[in-house]
Amino acid sequence: MNVAVVGTGYVGLVTGTCLADTGNTVVCVDNDPKKLAILNDNRIPIYEPGLLELVQKNRTAGRLSFTNDLAAAVRKARLIFIAVGTPELPTGHVDLKYVNSVVDGIASALREVPAGKPGERIVVIKSTVPPGTNRVVTDRLARLGCSHLDVANNPEFLKEGAAIDDFMKPDRVVVGVRNSAVGSVLRELYAPYIAPDRPFLEMTPESAEMTKYAANSMLATKISFINEIANLCDAVGADVNAVRKGIGHDHRIGFEFLAPGPGYGGSCFPKDVKGIIAVARRLQLAMRVLEAVDETNDGQKEVLFTKIHAHFDGQLTGKTIAVWGLAFKPRTDDVREAPALSLLDSLLAHDAQVRVFDPEALANVRAIYGDRIFYATGALEALDGADALVVVTEWSEFRNPNFADMKRRLKTPVIFDGRNLFASPEQERVLESLGFSCVGIGRG
Repeated sequence: MNVAVVGTGYVGLVTGTCLADTGNTVVCVDNDPKKLAILNDNRIPIYEPGLLELVQKNRTAGRLSFTNDLAAAVRKARLIFIAVGTPELPTGHVDLKYVNSVVDGIASALREVPAGKPGERIVVIKSTVPPGTNRVVTDRLARLGCSHLDVANNPEFLKEGAAIDDFMKPDRVVVGVRNSAVGSVLRELYAPYIAPDRPFLEMTPESAEMTKYAANSMLATKISFINEIANLCDAVGADVNAVRKGIGHDHRIGFEFLAPGPGYGGSCFPKDVKGIIAVARRLQLAMRVLEAVDETNDGQKEVLFTKIHAHFDGQLTGKTIAVWGLAFKPRTDDVREAPALSLLDSLLAHDAQVRVFDPEALANVRAIYGDRIFYATGALEALDGADALVVVTEWSEFRNPNFADMKRRLKTPVIFDGRNLFASPEQERVLESLGFSCVGIGRG
């Protein structure tokens, strides 16, 4: 099929590339000249494992191209994916200005195109949008003379760091449509990815919109829940790792997203939790559980700093703190809402010196903090002369370090293990033998 994907951010670039890889002809549209220059130079503007190679492969094959000409792209496309940002407003509501701008551009390009049968040309909303947006977009297109266009929803469930696998082997494909002909076209598009254990779920647009929010809100709830349990474990002397095993083996609960840490971040969970709360408030409904989830996460981002502050008796002036991990999760360079940024802000506000390392996110953090912190070229270099190490992101290369070398580089052997990476009995014995003080999350 001929496909246009508007927006070459994380979702748009992964979607367009993966669709091209299964034989579709895909044109990705963006109005950012710097981003387009990078893409047309066979590079990509984000870090995602496997994506660069897939982009290069499909550009070489002639199935994937990039342009700033929205009108030309959508006139040739049967399916037009909207994958632009939907940022959070100060009120918590979602800002749809970019979605609306694209809709206006589509209408301008296709207003004079003859009406066809249902499913002949479909606008697919891939961006995360509040329930009811499909109806708003449909009405907007009608007012602009494009009532002949169908509008569907197709929420994404991509995990940064594993997005290619998530797209190619999805747990499920969710589409929101108002007639079966549109559903049939989308089923054909996604046929290479679906299987008996990876179903194609067709529902109303409102249900599809709600599914995205409900999924992220549930995962965020599990994270905030285990973080509250971890904090209580610290207070009563329990070990959250043992508690996780005690509850995770209950198949109704499971282990996924029950890993305590410094809070969730990224482009999805914080925005989507606040977004669904804002939708409910507009309808005069209370979302007490999710309001607590959001509040818990905001507080959890201060837990590591609180432990550091207490360890040094509130005297951080002149102290040097090394930080391992800046991205909100491993295998990405994304620092949006990252817990590490809250920690850096607090350390700098208390006049600490900060040395940081992350395998991918240094450039993004440098764009925020400039020369206020030291950027190490490797994990061990970050430790040189530091009074303590803080582990914030669980990159695999941090999991089994040379503790003896670490002790030689640190001024004092203190670790604040924000991801409980060093919690195995073997590692604990090594740390104890070397004289380390290691403070985890919920370890009692």
